[in-house]
Amino acid sequence: MPAPLVVAIDGPAGSGKSTVAQAVARALGLPHVDTGAYYRAATLAVLRAGVDPTDTEAVPTVVAQARIDRVAGRTDLDGEDVEAEIRGPAVTAHVSAVAAQAAVRTHLLAAQREGVARDGGVIEGRDAATAVAPWAQVKVWLDAEVEERARRRAAQAGEPDRVAHHVADLVRRDAADAAQMARSPDAVVVDTTHMSLEDVVASVVAQVRERRGR
Repeated sequence: MPAPLVVAIDGPAGSGKSTVAQAVARALGLPHVDTGAYYRAATLAVLRAGVDPTDTEAVPTVVAQARIDRVAGRTDLDGEDVEAEIRGPAVTAHVSAVAAQAAVRTHLLAAQREGVARDGGVIEGRDAATAVAPWAQVKVWLDAEVEERARRRAAQAGEPDRVAHHVADLVRRDAADAAQMARSPDAVVVDTTHMSLEDVVASVVAQVRERRGR
């Protein structure tokens, strides 16, 4: 019996990973696994506990005690749906500090792997293809120029006149995420700077079908 199909999509903040992964998952009839949601929920748990996100002793303890689940595309923290809250500015500002801690990553890795190993899926993050699912049959690295990533973030936030602010924020995020952000050597690189969402999704789906047809 063939192994469940796993597509791993990585890339920096603002490159379109979540949007593309969700669309690819729909096109292929696969589950979507948002690894970043686990780290965001862990960060929310840390903030709710009043712990400094950079505290390498207290943060792993809080995360180990938190119950984080992904249910039908939503994120639960200790039985509460926190999908909207984990996408807010407070979590976004601190998630890199929490995710950079090795003890946190080790704790969350098993939960991220469990579902995708059993059912397959489209998994996305910053190290989905290198750490979470290195066995993925298809690996994609999404990228885009920082100005374009900032423009997208500004549009999402309803702040079209604050592109420069988002450029600075993304440069900071890229630096903070560098420790765990790695492109797999066998990943297909897709530069989305001048591509529509539909074209990016079509490109990734074509890669999957080409690899499966080999």
